[in-house]
Amino acid sequence: MIVSDESRILELKKTTGELKDGMHSACAFLNTEGGWLIFGVTPKSLKIVGQEVTDNTQREIALALAGLEPAVDVHVEYVDVPDYPGNKVIAMHFDGWVWGERPHTFHGCPYYKVESTTKVMPHEMYDERILAHRPQIYSWEGQMADGITLADLNEKHIKGCIRLGVEGGRIPASAISVPIEETLVKWKLLKNGVPTNGATMLFSDNIDEYPQFRLRMARFVGTDKNEFIDNQRVEGCFFDLLDAGMAFFFKHLNLGGKITNHSLQREEHLEVPYKALREALINSLCHRQWEKYNLTNSIAIYDDRVEIANPGIFPLQITPETIKESHESYPYNLKIAEALYKSTYLESWGSGAKRIMDACREQGIEEPIWRCDGGFVIVTFKRPFYGLSYQEKKPAKKNLWGNVAQNVAQNVAQNVAQNLDEKIIQIIKSNPCIKREDIANQLFVTKKTIERHLKNLGIKWDGHPKTGKWILQDNNI
Repeated sequence: MIVSDESRILELKKTTGELKDGMHSACAFLNTEGGWLIFGVTPKSLKIVGQEVTDNTQREIALALAGLEPAVDVHVEYVDVPDYPGNKVIAMHFDGWVWGERPHTFHGCPYYKVESTTKVMPHEMYDERILAHRPQIYSWEGQMADGITLADLNEKHIKGCIRLGVEGGRIPASAISVPIEETLVKWKLLKNGVPTNGATMLFSDNIDEYPQFRLRMARFVGTDKNEFIDNQRVEGCFFDLLDAGMAFFFKHLNLGGKITNHSLQREEHLEVPYKALREALINSLCHRQWEKYNLTNSIAIYDDRVEIANPGIFPLQITPETIKESHESYPYNLKIAEALYKSTYLESWGSGAKRIMDACREQGIEEPIWRCDGGFVIVTFKRPFYGLSYQEKKPAKKNLWGNVAQNVAQNVAQNVAQNLDEKIIQIIKSNPCIKREDIANQLFVTKKTIERHLKNLGIKWDGHPKTGKWILQDNNI
C-alpha cells in the first residue's frame, strides 16, 4: 500500500501527535471516495517507523473517532514494525460517501478531499447532500408553496397528466374518476391541502412569487453571443416552458425531409432530432435546482450548435463522460421526477441520456456533449449542416426501393415543387426573420428559386438585412 506519497485515498502521519489533523482527513475520506489513514509512516520519505502504542494511545484514538458524526464503525489495525521492535503502525480504513447518505462532520465541521488535500466542504455542497439525505424534509420541491392554493393549479394540465399515466399503464384507471386532490397527495405534491413548490412548478398558473419559472431563448448570429436575431423570455409552469422551448426549436432549426424506404411519402424532421431535443429539455426542467430563484434555464441556438442549460451540478456518481454509460438515476427533484414518470413525460429513470443518444444515432448525427460550467449543466448538440456547401447539404440520391421506376421519385419531386409557394409562406409565418439561404436549405432548392417565388408571391423584406423581416401580402395570409 505504501509505495507512493499521500493521495486522494491515502493519508500518512508520523505519529498520533497529529491525530486531530488525521481525523480531518478521516472525515474527508468519509465524504469522498474513502481511503486509508495511517500513523507511523513519515510522509515524503515513506519511512516506516511506527510508534509506541499504549492504553492511553488507544483511548485517544477512540475519543477522536467519537468526534465523527454520524458515528462510524472503524476497525483499527495495529501492525508490528520488524525494524523497530515494540513499535506499531496504526491503520484505519474509511468507506466513501454514497449518494443519499448524510455527510459526515468532525466536531461539527464537514471536510472533503480535493486530490490529496483535505478541505472544509463548501456550504453549497453540504446543503446539497443534506437535501439528498432527507429530501422529504429539506428539499425545495417538498416545501409548501407560499401563497398558492389548489385554485391556482391548472386542472387541465393535471387531468392531462393523469390521462397519460392511465394510458401508459403507470397509474390505475380509477385515478380518472377520483378528485385530483387525491392524486396530488399520492404524488406527494399536496401537504395539508396546500400545494407544494413541486406542484406549483408543474401545474400553477400563478407564478408571481417564482421568478425562477422562466426560460431564456436566443438565436445568435454566428458561433458566439455577440449578436442575436431573436431573443425571448417566457414565464410559466413546466408545461408552458416545455411548449415554448419546443416551439423555439421549430422556429429556428432547419426542417428537412426524405423519401423513406417504407413509403413513397416525404418524411420531415428537424436537423437535430425532435425526440432528443424534447428529452433534453424535459430533463433540464426536471432536474434543475429550482431553489436558486435568481437563475434561469436557457436555450441558445448558434449557427453551429444548440445548447440547453439549467442551474445544477452532476450527482457525485456521474460525470460528463460517464453519463453516456448505463447508470442509476439520481433525480435532484424526486417528487417532480416521479410525477413526470407517472405521466409518461419521463421514461425509465436513468435512461434519458441513452434515449437522447439513440435518437441522434438513428438520424445519423453526432451524439451531444454534456458539461458542467459555472453552476450550470449544459448539453450541446452539433448542427449537422454547419460549414457545408449547399450541394453537401442536399441529401444523397439513393435507390431506396431497388428496381422501383425512376419516374416515381420524379413524380414525388414534382408534387413537392407544386407546393413550394405554400411551404415558403408557412416557413415565413413561423419565422419572419429567416434568411433566403435558410429557406432554400429547408426546401432543398436553390436560393435563386426561392428569390423567384418570393417575387411572384409579392413577399418583400422590410428593414435592415440583419434585423429586418419578411412582410406577407394579404393574399398570402
